Amino acid sequence: MNKWEENIRKVEPYIPGEQPQEKDMIKLNTNENPYPPSPKVVEAHQNMDTDRFALYPDPSSSELVQALERYYGRESGQVFTGVGSDDVLSLAFLTFFNSDKPVLFPDVTYSFYPVWAKVYQIPYECPPLDEDFRIRPGDYMRENGGIVIANPNAPTSIGMPLRQVEEIIRGNPDVVVIIDEAYVDFGGETVLPLLDRYENLLVVRTYSKSRSLAGMRIGFAMGSRRLIQALNDVKESVNSYTMNMESIRLGAASLEDEEYFQSCLDRIVGTRTRVKRELEGRGFICLDSCTNFLFVRHERKSAGILFEELQRRKIFVRHFGGERIRDYLRITIGTDQQMDRLLEVLDEL
Repeated sequence: MNKWEENIRKVEPYIPGEQPQEKDMIKLNTNENPYPPSPKVVEAHQNMDTDRFALYPDPSSSELVQALERYYGRESGQVFTGVGSDDVLSLAFLTFFNSDKPVLFPDVTYSFYPVWAKVYQIPYECPPLDEDFRIRPGDYMRENGGIVIANPNAPTSIGMPLRQVEEIIRGNPDVVVIIDEAYVDFGGETVLPLLDRYENLLVVRTYSKSRSLAGMRIGFAMGSRRLIQALNDVKESVNSYTMNMESIRLGAASLEDEEYFQSCLDRIVGTRTRVKRELEGRGFICLDSCTNFLFVRHERKSAGILFEELQRRKIFVRHFGGERIRDYLRITIGTDQQMDRLLEVLDEL
């Protein structure tokens, strides 16, 4: 090893879902929305003044921030935006978890959490989910440096009742509690009603799932003015110009078409309900999903083998190697046509 290599920060990176480029594939591995963005987003895109791309974007993302404040009924200074919820969460880790006490998040959850903790040298511990993959609130009633909970959780798809989430928040008044609601629009219980009650609560969301804009990288957080100001202070110390002009404009436009938004959610939830029933009829055990994906295992067939056989047939799902979840596949809900093809191939297998 060269001497200079001794000072390189060494971490095991997060591994995102595969982004295959094959023709005629069915991509059910990264929980994207199978439907296009709202027509109002398309219109806003077509009307962009591209001459302005030569200028820096608004560093405060005012148009998008104000649109989100109106949509969610928040006051000025209670919304923060970033380049996808990963950017927002990363900054939140950097901003709020600055003690020698361990941050707590479950042993089976979004696998980026431990990566950020290691990158920023934040101590952490992972209370195990119970045998049904559910969080036990009592595990979070101990001294800690902060709490992060994805609700609904990923990759399990399970939602936590609001009363249990509030129990954790109420029991931890001296640290920041982050609730990652990336999938809440598909059937979870949001903690937004608790924001005015708990100054230490930060809610993080994304446009990548329910709003069909994964490619635009739009994420945001809602919380008290003090939390949002702290996030902005760190952001301005790292990179003032995080969001580009187009993401700001299209993100705001998406909020103007509630009818289209709700219709897409209804289609995905309806397909999820049908496919869950169909899979259970084929010998799969499916966890109760509040997301746009199903977390399933088969009574007799190996998840690893099914994953490989599906991929050979150009159907991409997600398989994790963790000890507790290696028997499961995570299957994104696609269009009805895509899901019918998945079921046909599973029948062949």
